[in-house]
Amino acid sequence: MKKPALILDFDGKFSHLAARLVRDIGVYCEVLPGNATAERLNEVQPGAVIVLGTPPGSPNIPWDVPVLTIDKPAAVNSDELRGFISAAGLEEQWSIKDYVNQTIDSIRNEVGNSTVLCALSGGVDSTVTAVMVNQAIGDRLTCIFVDHGLMRKNEAEEVITLCREKFNMKLIHVDAEARFLGKLAGVTDPEKKRKIIGEEFIRVFEEEARKLGHVDYLAQGTIYPDIIESYSPDGTLVKSHHNVGGLPDVIDFKGLIEPLRLLFKNEVRNAGLELGIDENIVWRQPFPGPGLAVRCIGDITKERLDILREADFIFRDEIISAGLHRELSQYFAILTDIRSVGVRDDARSYDYTVALRAIRTTDFVSAEPVNLPFDLLQRAMRRITAVPGISRVVYDITEKPPATIEWE
Repeated sequence: MKKPALILDFDGKFSHLAARLVRDIGVYCEVLPGNATAERLNEVQPGAVIVLGTPPGSPNIPWDVPVLTIDKPAAVNSDELRGFISAAGLEEQWSIKDYVNQTIDSIRNEVGNSTVLCALSGGVDSTVTAVMVNQAIGDRLTCIFVDHGLMRKNEAEEVITLCREKFNMKLIHVDAEARFLGKLAGVTDPEKKRKIIGEEFIRVFEEEARKLGHVDYLAQGTIYPDIIESYSPDGTLVKSHHNVGGLPDVIDFKGLIEPLRLLFKNEVRNAGLELGIDENIVWRQPFPGPGLAVRCIGDITKERLDILREADFIFRDEIISAGLHRELSQYFAILTDIRSVGVRDDARSYDYTVALRAIRTTDFVSAEPVNLPFDLLQRAMRRITAVPGISRVVYDITEKPPATIEWE
């Protein structure tokens, strides 16, 4: 690959946008935190460096590399970046088609005659990962779907049908609901939830690998925002992603295959289309790796998850019925740990509050809440409050930042 552009992030808010704008120009671009070492920068071998924000001192920039400093990253625009990239002499060489083909070749070369397990959730990231690896090594790929009891309503059945009938892949279905819920019992801290789920995922894969006899690699759908968002510009942890910081230190595989780790969400979808995956699958609702564990605030029990599953299904059904599902980037329900007084069957009740969230975003790095029609929200509210265990519905109108898209 020809020399890329490099973004040194001293701001923490707009690095994703800047990187996507550079990639849209046709030049490959990576993002590193502002405190990245000179050795790490040299590994990238950038042809140009874009500094976002105000460095506290002199950043570790290689000699004789063109540098553009943007003190106010909120004002970053494609024309300024295009002019800088052109003046720096970087060539347009970045395309999803080339990336897909090169990544498939790379997987084939790395894996050789070895075997691979793929962590398959049914979401777009893991599906694109599975199809890409499958095209590289064929039947030496085995997909494992861990049904941890944290899926949306009917989703486990849909995942199994999708993989076996649509893609004709090897699929092992592991019913691990009791195992995961047992580990999560009494755990309310979101970071601990993510760590537990990440650890258990790997342990399940290791066990399934041993049953198969011998498997060398684990494939998973880590994407670039997972990598970037795990650390702030000064290198401190922001939030563990189960595909990144949630991994245990030791796993029983030769290595990890992460074909999407350098792609933003929109690029993952384009890669899926390039691979021939149906549009309805490519544009499927995003779902976090830890599943409903990060949408069930507080203690996680099967009873609470079932309440959340029903509320979430109702909200999504109303969105689809209104014809808004292709206009929204993500929409879902959250079961809070807040109880409030209500009236059910002419008697006092004291049940949970459900929050609804619908957002629009181009990269899932920043997001805007959607002004949904009030009559839609009312219909959803009436159906949701009819679910036993729910007494109140609220609508989340918070942007990202300051909030994240998920509540935990």
